[in-house]
Parts: sequence; structure tokens; C-alpha cells
Amino acid sequence: MKVTVLTGGVGGAKLVLGLLRVLPAADVTAIVNTGDDFRHLGLHVSPDIDTLLYTLSGKANRAQGWGREDESWSFLETLRDLGGPDWFQLGDRDVALHVLRTARLAAGEGLDAITADLTVRFGIGAAILPMANARVATQLETDEGLLDFQHYFVARRCVPRVSRILFDGAEAALPAPGVLEAIARADAVVVAPSNPFLSIDPLLAVPGIRSALAETKAPVVAVSPIIGGKAVKGPTAKLMDELGIRLANASIAAHYADFIDGLVIDQGDDAPDGMAVARTATLMRDDEDKARVAQAALDLAASIAGR
Repeated sequence: MKVTVLTGGVGGAKLVLGLLRVLPAADVTAIVNTGDDFRHLGLHVSPDIDTLLYTLSGKANRAQGWGREDESWSFLETLRDLGGPDWFQLGDRDVALHVLRTARLAAGEGLDAITADLTVRFGIGAAILPMANARVATQLETDEGLLDFQHYFVARRCVPRVSRILFDGAEAALPAPGVLEAIARADAVVVAPSNPFLSIDPLLAVPGIRSALAETKAPVVAVSPIIGGKAVKGPTAKLMDELGIRLANASIAAHYADFIDGLVIDQGDDAPDGMAVARTATLMRDDEDKARVAQAALDLAASIAGR
């Protein structure tokens, strides 16, 4: 069963790891949000790609949810002593990855090729594809002005009130090589429980991806990020409130309505009307949880395909 998953950072990486617990790694392809990518201190940082690399290779810092477990901080400490900006946490091993990526991009390689090589070097059997090679930058219109994603999310800790979300550069971008093929050839497509507005919408803004999802013959199922009427992590609930969207599974279903066939929801939550639903405990604390949620998504997809 060939499965393609659309994913952002921490929550999405957990689901991809769950898929690797129930499927051969070679059968899983992750298409990753790069709207969070940005230049910092001259380095090209790809936070969601790196979270996937670290998580799937077993190198992630599980306690904090980002970065590497075996990290040191001499670079950041020295940067701070020299009066440099320390608002974005860069560990020493993390910096090495960013330096290498930046140098290879400057030499003319595509982000897709660099990511494919890093995937192999991290010992990951699944395929990891950036959504696009070209720059697509998530920006937020807020009561503090227009903010780039990392300044909103990290520097300002999601405090500003958001009125609109933009994806600068998306209209001119193309899906990275392999992205449309991964959707078209999949036996099932899964949308991870990443933030729909900040992690999945950037993918959908790249011309061709949303239409590929609508046109694929494979069942497309999403895992809701809402549990018990709350968002598990991050600014999902805050954003939905500020954008005038009800915090409910029905809103998630409506947001993806033009291309999903089913929704995985937490076992005690209300189901949206008119959509195939699977119920399970969707909070992913450990590897067993991740595998169970992944299997629920696959079972839902199989049931839809068999109708």
C-alpha cells in the first residue's frame, strides 16, 4: 500500500513515524510544508523538513518537540556574547545541517535533491519531498503589522492577533519534482493533524497540489488536530477564534471539503455530517499511539476505497 502524507512539523512527524510502524518505509512518502523556511544569519533553515529528519531517524528531542536530542549550544552562547540575535534557537549540530544546506543551495542544487540526500544519510527509508523548491513564505497580517512566520511563531510566541494569512511566492511556485506523482500514484493520501492554516494551507497554495488531491483516485483522509473541543498544541485554536472559525471537527472537514473523503477524529468528539469518519484516541504520546492513529487513517482509507 503506497501512502502519501501531507505534513508540517511536530504533530505531522508523529503521524509519519506511526505510518512507518505499520508500513514498509519504502511505501511512505511525506510531502512537507516549506512555508516556515527562512534565512537566519545567512543560513537557509527548513524547520519542518528538519523535524521530520530528526523524528524519523530517532534523533529528535522528544521533550521539547523540536531540535536534536544530542545537542550542544556553544554556537548560540557565543552568538549571544557577541550581541547577535538569539531569539531563534540554533544548536551546534543543527547549525551544521543548515550550513550544508545553504552551501548546496548556493551551488545550484534543488531543495528536493538536498533533502533526498539527507534522508539517506539519516538512515530514513521513506521519501521526504519539500512542497516546492522555490521560496514560498507564510506571512501573517496582525495587529502588529505583517509578520513573517518565524517572527510571529517564535519571536512573538503567537501573541499578535491575526486577521489574515498569506503565502508569499506561492502563485509563482511549482510543486517540487515527485510531489504530484506521489499524490497521483498513492493508494491512500493522508493529511496529518498539523495546523491546517499554517502547515497544510501553504502546501495547498502551491498551484497544482490542491487540484491533484481533488483528482486522485486514491481516498484522501485527514486526521483532525482537535481533541475534546481543543487543539492539542500550537496556535490552532487561537487562530480559528481570530479568523472567526468555530473550533470543531466540522470546521476541519469544511476546510478540506473539496478533496478529502474522510476524517479521523478523537473517539469522544462530535462527527461532521455527511463525511466518512473513523474514531480512535488521537493524542499521540508514544509510539504505540502513533501507530494506532496511523492505522486508523489507513483503515478508513481502505473502507472508503472498498465502498
